[in-house]
Amino acid sequence: MADEPIVLGIETSCDETGVGIVRGHTLLADTIASSMDEHARFGGVVPEVASRAHLDAMAPTVDSALAKAGLKFSDIDAIAVTAGPGLAGALLVGVAAAKAYSVGLGVPLYGVNHLAAHVAVDQLEHGPLPEPCMALLVSGGHSSLLLVPDVTREVISLGSTVDDAAGEAFDKVARVLGLPFPGGPHIDRAAREGRGDAIPFPRGKVDDGTLDFSFSGLKTAVARYVEKQGDSVSVSDVAASFQEAVVDVLTRKALQACRAHGVGDLLIGGGVAANSRLRALAQERCDAAGVRLRVPRPGLCTDNGAMVAALGSNLVAAGATPSLLDIPADSSMPITTVSV
Repeated sequence: MADEPIVLGIETSCDETGVGIVRGHTLLADTIASSMDEHARFGGVVPEVASRAHLDAMAPTVDSALAKAGLKFSDIDAIAVTAGPGLAGALLVGVAAAKAYSVGLGVPLYGVNHLAAHVAVDQLEHGPLPEPCMALLVSGGHSSLLLVPDVTREVISLGSTVDDAAGEAFDKVARVLGLPFPGGPHIDRAAREGRGDAIPFPRGKVDDGTLDFSFSGLKTAVARYVEKQGDSVSVSDVAASFQEAVVDVLTRKALQACRAHGVGDLLIGGGVAANSRLRALAQERCDAAGVRLRVPRPGLCTDNGAMVAALGSNLVAAGATPSLLDIPADSSMPITTVSV
C-alpha cells in the first residue's frame, strides 16, 4: 500500500448515502445521494424508507465518486464503512456493500464509528488533529463532548444529551413554527431576522456541574410560548431566541470542558455545526478564552462519506488491524469504540 493510501468510505447511518474517497488527508471525491425529500412529508426520517433508498443509491453513488476522483476500482487500497451508531437497517446496507467491495477488490475493510469519523473529517480541511483536542459533536441524534487523545485509538466521552439532541430539538421547534423539515437550516434563516434576546427561553443543565446536555425542556418552553401567543407570534424572534439558547449552552459547556482538561483546541462537528450562530458564538468565546477553534466547512459537517474515508485513512496509517468480514452493524455502538 502506498505511503498515502487511497481509501473509499461509505456512510449510511441515517438518510444520506455518502461515498468519499481520500488519498492520505487529501479529499478526492465526496458524493452524496439524499433521500430527505422522501422523509419530509413525515416530518422525520422513516428507517425503512431510508434503508430502501440506500439500496437504490449505493452502486450509482460509488460509481459517481470514482468518476469524480478520476479513479478506477483497482486504484482503491482500502474500504472504510460506518458500522455504527445509526439506524440498524440503514447501517446494514452500507456494511454489506463495504464487505462486498472489500472481497471483490481484495483490499482490507475498516468498520468505523460514525462519531469518531465526524472528528477525523476536519483533517481534510485543517490538517492533522492536535493531540489531545476537545470535540463538540452536535447533530440530529447526538450532542456529545469528547476528549480525543488519539482519534485512531482513544476517544473519551465527557458529556452527552440526556434527552433530545440539539438537532432533534431544531426539527421539533421548526414543526411548531410551521417551518419545513429538516428544521436546522430554516430556523437559522428565520433567526437572522429576529432578536436572540427577545424571549428568555431556559438553558437546560447549564450550571449543574456536569458536561451533559438537555434540550427537551427548552423545546417544551418554545411550544408553550407559541401556543400562548397564537397568531401574534413572531417566528423570527422565537427562532432567534431558541437558537441562542441552544448555542449558548453548547459553547459554554465546550469551553468548560476545555478549561477542566487543559485542552487548547476545540473542534465542532456534526450537522448542527453548520449553524451560523453556533459558529459565530463559538469563535467569539474561543477567542476570549485563548482556545483555537476548528470547524469544517458546512458540507463536511453533515453526514458524508469523506469523514468515513478520513478515519479509515488514519487507521491505515496507524497500522490498525483491519476488520473481519463478519463485523456487525451496531446501532448503539459506544463512542469509545473507534473501529471494530
